[in-house]
Amino acid sequence: MAAPLLESSNTISHPTGPEFQLAVGEGTYVLRDSIHLVTPPPHPHENTPANPNPLASTLTSATSGVKLSLCIVSPRKASPHMHNVSTGSVRSSIESSDVRESDESGELHDNHRNGAGSQGLASTLSGKVPTFGGDNILLTVSAGKEGAKRRKPKSSLLKSSSTYISRVMTNEGLNKRIQEHSSEGLFAFANINRAFNWLDLSSPNPSKADFLVKILFAKAHVLCHDTNQVTKSVGHLDVVMGTSTGDVFWFEAYTQKYFRLNKNGIINSAPVTDIRWLPGSEHLFLAAHMDGTLIVYDKEREDAAFVPEEVNVLTSDIDSFDAEFTPLLVNKSVNSRNQKTNPVSAWKLSTHRINELAFSPNCRHLAAVSEDGSLRIINYLKEQLIDIYPSYYGGFGCVCWSPDGKYVLTGGQDDLVSIWSLTERRIVARCPGHYSWVTCVAFDPWRCDERNYRFGSVGEDRRLLLWDFSVGMLHRPKAVSISARQRGSIVSYAQSRNRVESQATMPYRSNSTLTVSSDDTDDLIEHPVESRTRTAELPPVMSKIIDDDPLSWIGFDEDSIITACTEGHIRIWDRPQEGVNSSQIHLPTR
Repeated sequence: MAAPLLESSNTISHPTGPEFQLAVGEGTYVLRDSIHLVTPPPHPHENTPANPNPLASTLTSATSGVKLSLCIVSPRKASPHMHNVSTGSVRSSIESSDVRESDESGELHDNHRNGAGSQGLASTLSGKVPTFGGDNILLTVSAGKEGAKRRKPKSSLLKSSSTYISRVMTNEGLNKRIQEHSSEGLFAFANINRAFNWLDLSSPNPSKADFLVKILFAKAHVLCHDTNQVTKSVGHLDVVMGTSTGDVFWFEAYTQKYFRLNKNGIINSAPVTDIRWLPGSEHLFLAAHMDGTLIVYDKEREDAAFVPEEVNVLTSDIDSFDAEFTPLLVNKSVNSRNQKTNPVSAWKLSTHRINELAFSPNCRHLAAVSEDGSLRIINYLKEQLIDIYPSYYGGFGCVCWSPDGKYVLTGGQDDLVSIWSLTERRIVARCPGHYSWVTCVAFDPWRCDERNYRFGSVGEDRRLLLWDFSVGMLHRPKAVSISARQRGSIVSYAQSRNRVESQATMPYRSNSTLTVSSDDTDDLIEHPVESRTRTAELPPVMSKIIDDDPLSWIGFDEDSIITACTEGHIRIWDRPQEGVNSSQIHLPTR
């Protein structure tokens, strides 16, 4: 037998030349660093579940491309939510959202997994973020037990005897590196198969490629992760990880301690495809499982075998769930009186894999995309589904909100980026330009204002695309024949939309008596597929192949664009402008 591959160290390089430059209208982006995360070899005890592909010849664990969670522990000041939007305007928008609960247009409070770099503003407005389960005294009392004391996990990674963890490696100069860069440095957490890396992207070359801590799992791949922007401080970083076995890890980076939730799939055994902290919460996070279930966990609660508390009146039992008749099945409400153990809340959203989640900037709505080709908008505070938008064809793979909350981007198997207006509740543009599935979309807040937006996308075609659009541009229909243009006019669309809403939709009411009353419930609108002849098309301003492997992630900070591919290449592209303060960072609303 051939000797097993030995793991080597991460490497960094600095390629130069025209092929490592991105020419856009504002100037040229130049590749600064190319970091390659080493891919660990399979573990002998790694679980190999049956491959659902009937043509597959081998058994493989569920995996995902490299994703990043970025964090500045203590920035000098809050970074802007939108370019040229003052902090005062942002604060006014958030405060007004308290009295305009259904306003989706302008609250600019971002506690997203990768986009909560504006935590200075968040801390200033603490208490303004809507609280999930705030009306349930059982959750309120539990959350207040610790008071000012911040709870940390108890199990040490370095002394762990768990067979689930293979090895933990720490940098020899860990304490010194943390002291040098923890206050304003840019930390990154990155997954690659069964390895989880904590990186310091503020370090000078070549130490930037060195991990601060690396965790190697024995029986699972890390598929997703998120940092808590509420609890972060100099000396404390809460991270949650979702794995291919369904287990969830709460990891405190500085003390290198952890707590394992949903152990051995006691609540749900399906892999965790996406995970994120609830906006403004120190202890609650939401996990999307591959079986179409959304579960809210409390990192400070023990787990117990879960039996659904509620079964929708339209179904005889939980196994007969049908999304056509039951768009959102509340198996356990956040207002349940049984809150001694996890889960805090559980919803059945689909029978297909949920690929990505994104909380709105106003911290009241949740966007979810899935393999069934649906974008779902959920009022998660009320546990209520309010909109279902279909893809042109195929499944959706990624989703993000605009910094002002007016628009949602999706990308997927139709090779398109789609722009949806949440204020008008319709698709406003399709963006062709990719030659394969779109894997990640993100807005660039430093090139966004009240009317103009910049966003980027990456895909399995190895391309990075940048796009510009304005509010006026979105209302211009695609250039087609006169008759088609008339059919696609704004007036005719408004008339057809009214007919669709009145004839093809039905209100949905949660079956649970513990949720909000029907008087406070909005009607669900299931939108039809819009013809391409009636939808504006937006061309990219830049399109270029930037890697040898499919791309899996894109993010923006004030002085660079960051991309990642499925094989572990993290690339940092310097912006063309000069005199940028790198301490301010704003990351994508994915």
